Amino acid sequence: MRDKRVTRGRPGQPRPGRTLDGTAIPQRQRASAAPLPEPLVGPAAWEDQGVDPLHDYRRKRNPGRTPEPMPAGPAERAAGEPGAGGSAGRGEPPTAGVFVVQEHHARRLHWDFRLERDGVLVSWALPKGVPDDPAANHLAVHTEDHPLEYASFSGEIPRGEYGAGVVTIWDHGTYETLKWDDREVKVVLHGSRLTGGYALFRTGDDSWMIHRERMPLPDRIVPMLARIGELPTDDGAWAYEMKWDGLRALAYIGGGRVRLLSRTGQDITQDYPELGGLGTAVGRRQAVLDGEIVALGEDSWPDFERLQQRMNARKPGLAQRLAPQVPVTYLAFDLLHLDGRPLLDEPYRARRALLEELDLQGPRWQTPPSFTGEAGADVRAVSVQHGLEGIVAKRLASRYEPGRRTGSWRKIKNLQQQEVVVGGWKPGEGVRAGRFGSLLIGVQGDGGLEYAGHVGTGFSEQALDMLWQRLTPLRRATSPFASPVPPEHARPAVWVEPVLVIDVAFTGWTSAGRMRAPTYRGLRVDKDPSEVIREPVPQPSRPG
Repeated sequence: MRDKRVTRGRPGQPRPGRTLDGTAIPQRQRASAAPLPEPLVGPAAWEDQGVDPLHDYRRKRNPGRTPEPMPAGPAERAAGEPGAGGSAGRGEPPTAGVFVVQEHHARRLHWDFRLERDGVLVSWALPKGVPDDPAANHLAVHTEDHPLEYASFSGEIPRGEYGAGVVTIWDHGTYETLKWDDREVKVVLHGSRLTGGYALFRTGDDSWMIHRERMPLPDRIVPMLARIGELPTDDGAWAYEMKWDGLRALAYIGGGRVRLLSRTGQDITQDYPELGGLGTAVGRRQAVLDGEIVALGEDSWPDFERLQQRMNARKPGLAQRLAPQVPVTYLAFDLLHLDGRPLLDEPYRARRALLEELDLQGPRWQTPPSFTGEAGADVRAVSVQHGLEGIVAKRLASRYEPGRRTGSWRKIKNLQQQEVVVGGWKPGEGVRAGRFGSLLIGVQGDGGLEYAGHVGTGFSEQALDMLWQRLTPLRRATSPFASPVPPEHARPAVWVEPVLVIDVAFTGWTSAGRMRAPTYRGLRVDKDPSEVIREPVPQPSRPG
């Protein structure tokens, strides 16, 4: 299997990419970008007034020399032929429309910011581009209105013509109008690069300023869950991720700070102080990330047993003391919100591309790879090789469904099977009151029956009744285990003679000899409990 690392593509543009404030950055491939949205066409105020809003645009251009669009003027159209239009009635600004930002390598590099309004593209030239810092204002020089067809224009304007130079589409999308008058324009953009609120305000006749608005983050998004399932048969429709042995957590990032919420909504920010740097990892942007907190072992792969030292460190000051000894890492695998734009309805493929563009590769955080174009069986083999729980298959076209466990995300576990001896039970609660809640299990060792953990899942109602009838006559007063049983398991335990053998599936062994995530599979009446030992774990053959 290929060694896949997170990489970021660059757009197919004739000049090096840069942010709108002029600093160079790696950029995402635009080859698969969504097509330009169609302008919203309707009647415009100038149609009734005999006014051509594109008069200045036409006056400055020679249609025989420039490739720029040159639509027919009002006097040139045949009777009844529709003209360019807006979307909200005559003279009214649209509540929604298209926007485009064009990188213009003219005599001086600048970016043209255009908003559809009343049948034309209202335009501003931005010498320093669109600011990404809400605290910064950039100059925006109001220029002549452009035709709607200009929203899809890219090309080279010949030397000697007005605006000579290369024009490329830097971003495009749709927008919503919050306010539009002669002094101020406020919009919410929905583009590939630009999302969230922006405001333009007049400072002189044609001089304006533009800045990015601060948008509130959602208070809480309940994490989406995966169903246990089998490997998909159509690999091309899925992405595969490793199932990290960690603690699920959503990271809410804004204003240079991060807030971490567990799967149940508990604020765990103070428990992991070394993740505070996530607040500045996305620069001045706002984001909600989905991921897992892991503790890496000596082999640089997640070690759940090591993580438990931090999960139980809830006393004030204890996390600060443990952080240098048992540091954690945040693995971000999804992006749910970016710069005021909810991404829950975007397909996984699009969310993942935006996540990778954030380039989250820091001392205590990273974006692990998502494998597309790979066979799921190959990805799973790697997870087995590194002792992980399994893999997660995510449908490329799937949306993010908070709190739901759907088939769009499949959890494929690396299950091992093992016979174990039942040495007792912990009393059940709720629907299992009056029966056992979990079975205390073990395997034979040099000194006798060694405690291997407890299993509480995988039982059908029939299995619960059958095992209960078999276990109750076997009660005894003392523990049958030769090795110590943790106090939290021993205190409520009801001990039994170690004669019943059951089969369990599990994901691995801890260094303390405990089974990880065991699940009941069945009773083995054909097995002698004295012969039940810990079986060796088969190792997959290495590629090559």
